[in-house]
Amino acid sequence: MRLTSACIRLLLRRIALTGATLGILAALISSLAAAQSSPEPLATARALLDQGNLAESESLVRSFLEQKPDSADAHFLLGYVLFRQKKAQESLAEFTAGAKYRRPGPEELKTVASDYVFLGDLVDADKWFSEAVAEAPNDANAHYLLGRTKFNENDYHGAIDSFERALALHPKYVEAENNIGLAWRELNELDKARAAFETAIEWQGASPTDAQPFLNQGRLLAAQHHSDEAISYLNRAVALAPNNPTIHEELSHVYLAQPDLPKAQAEIEKAIALAPNVSSLHYQLGQLYRKQGLADQAQKEFELTAKLSGAHSSSKTPNPLSIKIAPIEP
Repeated sequence: MRLTSACIRLLLRRIALTGATLGILAALISSLAAAQSSPEPLATARALLDQGNLAESESLVRSFLEQKPDSADAHFLLGYVLFRQKKAQESLAEFTAGAKYRRPGPEELKTVASDYVFLGDLVDADKWFSEAVAEAPNDANAHYLLGRTKFNENDYHGAIDSFERALALHPKYVEAENNIGLAWRELNELDKARAAFETAIEWQGASPTDAQPFLNQGRLLAAQHHSDEAISYLNRAVALAPNNPTIHEELSHVYLAQPDLPKAQAEIEKAIALAPNVSSLHYQLGQLYRKQGLADQAQKEFELTAKLSGAHSSSKTPNPLSIKIAPIEP
């Protein structure tokens, strides 16, 4: 409803305006104007989400649900916010609640599947990514995410099929081609793996942005004892992602194989600076110190390795470039 100036003049003519009546009318006009200018709550929540204000977005959606508990859209949006906060169980509960009022769409199903990935339940992740693909067969991202899940289930041929469907829908999809290379590598089809990594690199042109194919090609070349070529690719990966500890760790391995112990030490120290709580990195540094006759420094690293292992820290170096389970935002 919109009160125009003509409507207000008509009201003024028809009623005897006491001071109290004027106050009521002013309050009514102010209330209507505020309602017309304030954005819809879920739209505001989405805007906050886009800005990275997850806590504020969550609070707003929860307040909205207190008034409209039967809003499927609100439950699904809250589920996505919780997914972004890595609260997979709570996220799934909201999708279950929203599904009482309408079936989730493909994007929402992708978030449900991604929750299961975070929970380590690859069977259910595969189920829901497959549902998303069935409902949106032209969604290249859905095929890619299904492929990543199949890869993690060790179904490498199934993964390649999904990545190839993604590529058919989205030509020069670098992540999909790179992951085809990973699947071929796991199948010990090393020439095919190398060709796929090289293709993913070539598609990026003169100004690449994705370091992962360079890292994977460097790893593959290092495993085949092509150290100089491996170092070239790994240095290009470092230039693109200098804060990725995995790349520095891989460079350390190649330098150790040459052997160039000072460079190997320098790279593993860079990896530790980026991932200080990874016990295996400290163990590798201890070994390097020992090889160079630095017994006291080696002992300190081995003690730290034992301490971190006892605290159940990660033994695997994080790779921020790998496996991106991130459906498109609603």
